[in-house]
Amino acid sequence: MPANPVRFRQQLLRRKPVSAFLADTETGAEEGQAQGHGLRRTVGSFQLTMIGVGATVGTGIFFTLSTAVPQAGPAVILSFVLGAVTAALTALCYAELTSAVPVSGSSYSYAYATLGELAAWVVGSCLLLEYAVSGAAIAVSWGQYLNDLTQRLFGFTLPAAITAPPGAGGYVNVPGVVLVVLCCLLLIHGAKESARVNTVMVLIKLAVLTFFIVVGITGFHSANLHPFAPLGFAGISTAASSVFFSFIGLDAVSTAGEEVKNPQKTLPRAIIGALLVVTTFYCLVALVGVGAQKWTRFSGQDAGLSAILQEVTGQRWPGALLSAGAVISIISVTLVVLYGQTRILYSMGRDGMLPPVFSKVSPRSGTPVGNTLIVGAFVGLLAALVPLDWLVNLTSMGTLVAFAVVSAGVIVLRLREPGLDRGFKVPGYPVVPALSVLFCGYLIWNLPADTFVLFACWLTLALVVYVGYSRRHSRLSEPETVAVPLEHARAD
Repeated sequence: MPANPVRFRQQLLRRKPVSAFLADTETGAEEGQAQGHGLRRTVGSFQLTMIGVGATVGTGIFFTLSTAVPQAGPAVILSFVLGAVTAALTALCYAELTSAVPVSGSSYSYAYATLGELAAWVVGSCLLLEYAVSGAAIAVSWGQYLNDLTQRLFGFTLPAAITAPPGAGGYVNVPGVVLVVLCCLLLIHGAKESARVNTVMVLIKLAVLTFFIVVGITGFHSANLHPFAPLGFAGISTAASSVFFSFIGLDAVSTAGEEVKNPQKTLPRAIIGALLVVTTFYCLVALVGVGAQKWTRFSGQDAGLSAILQEVTGQRWPGALLSAGAVISIISVTLVVLYGQTRILYSMGRDGMLPPVFSKVSPRSGTPVGNTLIVGAFVGLLAALVPLDWLVNLTSMGTLVAFAVVSAGVIVLRLREPGLDRGFKVPGYPVVPALSVLFCGYLIWNLPADTFVLFACWLTLALVVYVGYSRRHSRLSEPETVAVPLEHARAD
């Protein structure tokens, strides 16, 4: 620790002005056009909305019902509604901040502009946990539907030893690793190409879920909804906390701030549009699922939606079709989650908070290749060796902390820079941001105790890295860089 404690405190509280973020973006765009060294603005409004949907629909609805329904019973529908309300409040806050600070880095960048460097580092660490762990969780679930598909089509499944991590009946999850590798190769090829492939996969995913709703409703029995909330409101809240990681896609939209055309308008539209699509499909699929199958049968059920279709129709092909759609759709979720993490790391590397390798962009593809390879290796390792239930709750924790900071950031930025150009403003300010913080806090409170322990270990490691490396290499430590101390923020 430095000899002068006041100096150390200033390092923790210094913040990066919004003007500096915008200058970095403009410089990167100019370099990208002239030399191929910046992220390129190639993503349109529809593609960005599909990125949000792609990172969300599929993350939860294809496999979390097997863990959430036993916690809440048929009232899991209300768990998704509670999660959706929290996400909606946060989405409005995201929409304002993305229009005011249209850069890569998502909540990390917003915290750096409003709350200071230490807060930004903590949020960035939460985002890294959120994206890495969710990417691994999704990759693990992909193996479940892949096995279900091969069983229905060819009558065999891959050996458990190579399709499940230790503690879940196997030694290593090979399909999860393969999925991560394929997605990384596509991301290295280019953001525009990745967005196009994602759009196609998302449309297939929505078509398959619509098929489930239309066919599944024919097996709906109101008796399956009784008792509606066997574990009471506590069960509904617990399930809502567990499934909240399903709404990670909202944050993924904001990570594309420097690769979007006309970001001040495109980003808010994409966030709100993605939320509307996601909420509609989640609630409809959950309702049809618990109406077509008794809630007690969901526990431990792999590829549950596929099993429900087979029971309703008495035929194998509807379940096979849904499993095929799940295999494709989960690829799109993994693709977007890995994309989001690489862009957050890119922003942190550019700010000097991480080594330069994370911000180095390939002149040929306009993508951070080294960054992507490191992310792929880390997420692949998690997918190969860590059980799914640990991954789900850790993702929810990281997501909720990031969402709460974004909501608080809206209030702080309104006070500090009231004249900042905003393409969108949160309606009902300051009530909506305050409610968003409260809802996020409530869902965090309902997470299991072991999740708090693992999260505390992660934050401790993150703080060690910050003190030992990041604060010393931060670009705000450079003499020519203007840092705004928090105590002088009102004078901006």
